[in-house]
Amino acid sequence: MKFGKVEDPESIDFTLPKDHPDTKKVLDKKGKPNIYIGCAKWNKADLKSFYPKGTKDELAYYATQFNSIELNATFYNNFPVETIESWYNKTPAEFRFFPKLHQGISHWKRLKDAKQPTDVYLDGIAHLQEKLGMLFLQMPDNFGPKNWEILKAYLEEWPSGFPLALELRHTGWYDGGWNTNELYEVLEQKNISHIITDSAGRRDLLHMRLTTPTAFIRYNGANVDSDYTRLDDWFERLKAWKEKGIENIFFFVHQNHEEASPLLSAYLIKKMNDELGTDLKIPVDPKKPGGDQTDLFDKK
Repeated sequence: MKFGKVEDPESIDFTLPKDHPDTKKVLDKKGKPNIYIGCAKWNKADLKSFYPKGTKDELAYYATQFNSIELNATFYNNFPVETIESWYNKTPAEFRFFPKLHQGISHWKRLKDAKQPTDVYLDGIAHLQEKLGMLFLQMPDNFGPKNWEILKAYLEEWPSGFPLALELRHTGWYDGGWNTNELYEVLEQKNISHIITDSAGRRDLLHMRLTTPTAFIRYNGANVDSDYTRLDDWFERLKAWKEKGIENIFFFVHQNHEEASPLLSAYLIKKMNDELGTDLKIPVDPKKPGGDQTDLFDKK
């Protein structure tokens, strides 16, 4: 994970900004939110010690430990329907996938004349059926406000049957040099969620502006102790949003070294269970039968 990486993460001020003033507009319903917390990958090469010795099917095991996955693999490959159906069949009923749109749409076509590849992608990913949580469109960091009309046209044509979230990375979207109200208006009208990315080297992407009652957080840790105190801060913010009426919390953990992702995810899940009364599965530690991943650290 190179995006947002810094040489000295301990020098970064990780304080979360206050909510955007207009975030409160979309948080107006009370109730118990849907909460999905997971990693970005399930392959053993990245997660390493997460899997018990002898694990043959990584996804099948992963889905016994987490309720969701941020599916980055679909950014790099258009998988055959048979593969997508196998993902569906290997996971329990409550499991949800959050796939990234293919790079051919976002990075090669840059959304221009992208209807055909989008239709192909959606035709395939639709085989996840009810296990499709939300798709997300990540635009490259050189796709700035000068491309607004292209982005607007693409979003306005997005089919409502596929829940979508948007991640923008160009600094110009949030540095005050462009009127973001145009963006927020389209996202609200189309019920498209606005991804918040928490990365050491890109604090500008903490816009804290929700456009739907869904918080889609991409959390990039730095493999340092402050990763956990940052999660404490995120928990407090999510707790506040829950009290204000958040409907969905989607929180996915990335690391420079991905083997720590289950640890961080488990830490946040345990805080949710202990303080919010949720009953989310805490991933087990394969080295300690009967123990969970939170046994591997003592940060408090």
